[in-house]
Amino acid sequence: MELYNLKKEQQRVSFSQAVKLGLGDNQGLFFPTKVPALNDINAVLDQDFVSRSVTILDAWLGEELGSEQVETMVRNAFNFPLAVTAVNEQTYALELTHGPTLAFKDFGARFMAQCLNLLCKDSKATILTATSGDTGAAVAHAFYGLDNIDVAVLYPKGKISVLQEKLFCTLGDNIHTYAVNGSFDDCQQLVKDSFDDLELREAIALNSANSINISRLLAQICYYFEAVAQVPADKRDNIVISVPSGNFGDLTAGLFAKAMGLPVKRFIAATNENDTVPRYLTTGEWQPKPTIATRSNAMDVSAPNNWPRVEELVKSQGWDKSLIAGVKVSEDQMSEGLKSLHAQGYLCEPHGAIAAFALNDVLTADETGIFLCTAHPAKFQDSVEDILSIKLTLPQPLADVADKEILSQEIDAEFAQLRQKLMAI
Repeated sequence: MELYNLKKEQQRVSFSQAVKLGLGDNQGLFFPTKVPALNDINAVLDQDFVSRSVTILDAWLGEELGSEQVETMVRNAFNFPLAVTAVNEQTYALELTHGPTLAFKDFGARFMAQCLNLLCKDSKATILTATSGDTGAAVAHAFYGLDNIDVAVLYPKGKISVLQEKLFCTLGDNIHTYAVNGSFDDCQQLVKDSFDDLELREAIALNSANSINISRLLAQICYYFEAVAQVPADKRDNIVISVPSGNFGDLTAGLFAKAMGLPVKRFIAATNENDTVPRYLTTGEWQPKPTIATRSNAMDVSAPNNWPRVEELVKSQGWDKSLIAGVKVSEDQMSEGLKSLHAQGYLCEPHGAIAAFALNDVLTADETGIFLCTAHPAKFQDSVEDILSIKLTLPQPLADVADKEILSQEIDAEFAQLRQKLMAI
């Protein structure tokens, strides 16, 4: 597999190099020179999830890593369930909330951990990642206890839920967490600044586990195939998938799935009040605004890192830009969507509710809709209980950390402070 740097096309790397580098020169994202096509899609959809995921990822990586190695990595990473639930006759929920940290990030983080564990057997590495909520927990748990890998997680202090924070800030050992006085975009900038510091990168063998890492994106392709596979065959002709979008890695993976042959008519990029992409799709002008804090905090991103990949994929595949509809969902509309789902007997949380509201807003009578549920409702216990006037029971992973001490260090959004912390790990 060959990839090129979107900001420096002459920089070409293998998958293994891309995984270890994370970002290319000039903070450029790596993008594949070719997307493998799957020939018999119906046969692929007939497979079980893990076997199908082996088929999908082998198409990308088998030549470089070996098919047997790819299968081992997939089976080790995807050892938990996922589900597709019918909300009504026209709408389905893809539940990506049954992994060890109860969020969709478990898929990408666990596969990336398998990749780096293979590639860093004889050397040490430091993983640096920024999180607006769920990435931190998924990455921390995926890499926790690995001998040669340290993990540093940055998150905006006071802007993620307490239970989200406790899920990854109570581990210790090789997991180092930093509460940043700033926004998620500040955290992302600190990650970029770290990668621009060549001395730091080389000194600690720096890598990133954000959705900018290609290994995570490839893993996420797999559950889009599962979503379509679980929809009745007679409803697959006009499938619309609504993706709750923050940093836009999830939508990028869905587009890669379509490029491989998955029958998806169109996608909805559903955002909260941080609506840079919906505005851009309407006006053609890229104008990020200051980040707004919302109840769907994992989507509180005003400058999404993965958008250049979306544009490159649309261009390289020759797709019409109408393939992606950008829909902004307000806080009141999110609450309305959450209540509507609950009235239909489906318990969701703010991010999934945004995707569901946007889907319901644009879905036509002849289409079948799928919306992504990206986190367990209990991870947003306060918001869900307040909006729905109900009391939630904590699932075991959250109950286990509810009373644990948070081990994070507080830092300002200043690179010099972070650099000192990273060099001391």
